[in-house]
Amino acid sequence: MSERMIDRRALLAGGVAGAMAGPGLVASAMGTGVLRPERDAVRKRVLRVAHITDPHVNAEKGSDRGLAQCLAHIQSQADRVDLIANTGDTVMCVNAVDEASAAHQWNTVRAVFKDCSLPMLHCIGNHDLWGWKPDGSDPRRATGWALDALGMPSRYFHDTRFDRSGWSFISLDGICGSYTGKLDDEQFAFLERTLAALPADRFVCILTHIPIISACGFFDGERFKNGQWTMPGSWMHEDAARLKDLFAKHRNVKLCLSGHMHQLDRIEFQGVTYLCSGAVSASWWGGKYYDCDYGYSIIDLFDDGSLSYAYTTYGWKTV
Repeated sequence: MSERMIDRRALLAGGVAGAMAGPGLVASAMGTGVLRPERDAVRKRVLRVAHITDPHVNAEKGSDRGLAQCLAHIQSQADRVDLIANTGDTVMCVNAVDEASAAHQWNTVRAVFKDCSLPMLHCIGNHDLWGWKPDGSDPRRATGWALDALGMPSRYFHDTRFDRSGWSFISLDGICGSYTGKLDDEQFAFLERTLAALPADRFVCILTHIPIISACGFFDGERFKNGQWTMPGSWMHEDAARLKDLFAKHRNVKLCLSGHMHQLDRIEFQGVTYLCSGAVSASWWGGKYYDCDYGYSIIDLFDDGSLSYAYTTYGWKTV
């Protein structure tokens, strides 16, 4: 278990909700929202996405049953979901465990996901890496096991099978073998090429585990000291300015999805919406994290590149 997880758990006695209200979202103290059809007369919804993040499954505390309940809740929506986007930390933590423990966690996840009928798009979280870097001893080291278990073609990719209704989805590895949010140069070059190759009228949604831009981290513990606000590079991308400048060259980038913080916020910056969508596991299956309950987001994507967004709980109670 990471030092950060331990530190953040210790702060549960108090805190501030990370929800930020914006168009299409009514925020409450619970960090939930409702979709509003205020613009539907002039736009057409083309895609409905369920955004899950941070399931942290290992079959303890009922986590496998909790994830199964979340997926069942998504699939039972009367207004059907088209796609599930998972932004990582799918297993509890395999960074420093033996092979048997890693196998147990990933096999548990596989068993839950096999009963999901909806297409699923994934990115990797920091807790999904079996050891931080490949060491030549086993191809499953670092990202290998996660890629196989989740059916991902590589640690970052644009899979055209998920292109639909004028939207494309790009999955990125913002972990890069260390607990720091950023893209390595090879991956940044891939993102530049991919965005340049896409038609200007095709809207883009980007998945990362650690938020590229976020606000809730400023209220996760005592972040203001000696007249300065601080945000660790493990909580928000160190290369946020570089990515922001790249997105400014490609105005069809409309949405960036993330998790990691187990809180909820929505940032609108220079034409891009950044959503941090709470956590399926809330406080690692130990109740709410600050005011954010067990949940996931429903995101409606429209033909003009706009979106509506709501965070919903799925009824799980702490075991």
